[in-house]
Order: sequence, then C-alpha cells, then structure tokens
Amino acid sequence: MKAKIESFENLVAALEALPSIGKKSAQRMAYHMVMEDHFGAMKIAHAIEKAVQRVQRCDRCGAMSEDELCPVCSDMARDHTKLCIVENAKDVFQIESAGEYDGTYFVVESVDSLDSSRLRERIEEGVEEVIFAFTPGIATDAMILYIEEKLKNYDLVFTKIAQGVPTGVSLENIDMLSLSRALQDRIKV
Repeated sequence: MKAKIESFENLVAALEALPSIGKKSAQRMAYHMVMEDHFGAMKIAHAIEKAVQRVQRCDRCGAMSEDELCPVCSDMARDHTKLCIVENAKDVFQIESAGEYDGTYFVVESVDSLDSSRLRERIEEGVEEVIFAFTPGIATDAMILYIEEKLKNYDLVFTKIAQGVPTGVSLENIDMLSLSRALQDRIKV
C-alpha cells in the first residue's frame, strides 16, 4: 500500500491541471509551497482568488479587464481606425508586450462564438483596417474568409500578420507550411 498525503496530492493534481505543467513540475511546486515557502504559497492563493473574482471580459473587445472596458478600449490615444482580431484574450498581452501596435482589439475564439452584430458595431465606429492575428493554419484561414465575408459591405482594408521563419530558428526546424508561406511572402531587401 502506497502512503499518500491527500491534501498534497490534491495540490499536485490542481497544479498539474494547468497548461504546460507536468507531474514532476507540479510536485516540485507543491513541495516548495507546503514545505519551504508558506508565505509565498498564501500570496499565490490570495492573488488567484483576487484575480478570479475581479478579472472579466471587456464588454467592447472581449479581452481581459478589471472594469467594464479594458485599458486598451478606454484609451482614447489608441488608433481606433485599426482593429486587430485575435483568437483569445491572452493574445492581446502578447501583442501589447511587443510594443509595436497602437490600435484596438476584438477577440474571436471560434466561428461559433463570433458575435457578428458586435463586430459590425465596432467596424461602424470608424475602423478602416482589420488586422488578423491568428495562429497560422487552415482552420484560421477559413475563419478569416468567414469574417471577411461578414464584413464585405464595409470599406475596409484586410491584412494579417506576417508568417514564416522565426528569428534564430534554422530552416531544418521549420514546418513545411511556414517555410512555404515565408517563400511566398518574401520581401525585398
């Protein structure tokens, strides 16, 4: 019979349920929290509780927010003529961390979840360019075509983020679709 400490095993299982956390990482984190850093563990627990209670979807774009509108939507200095459509709220953080985009966002997690009327309302607020920032793939290409069809009656420029070979990755480690797109979308130097 194996000795088990139920509360520890429950913590390990809860941590292991998080994306990209395996059994060994979950065990190391759980051990650290319960045996080495009680204060840190309680700080994490309170931060999780507070975030779960306060973080919601922005009413306008669907990104994460603590208020009705996220910081991007409530920022009048942003370029509201550019609308970047992303797959999920965490993509907004990725793009924002790059510091290169000054427009606004709209989250579309799937074709089924697309609120066409809300998207059209956003377009009618003066959007001139729709930028698709999706993970490259056949399904997302289909979603782009679907959204373009829904917005065909508006005078819009449709663009998508560049695809191809990531910086610092050798060609032997690139999938064929990315390499093909990189060759098709090459730029003059």
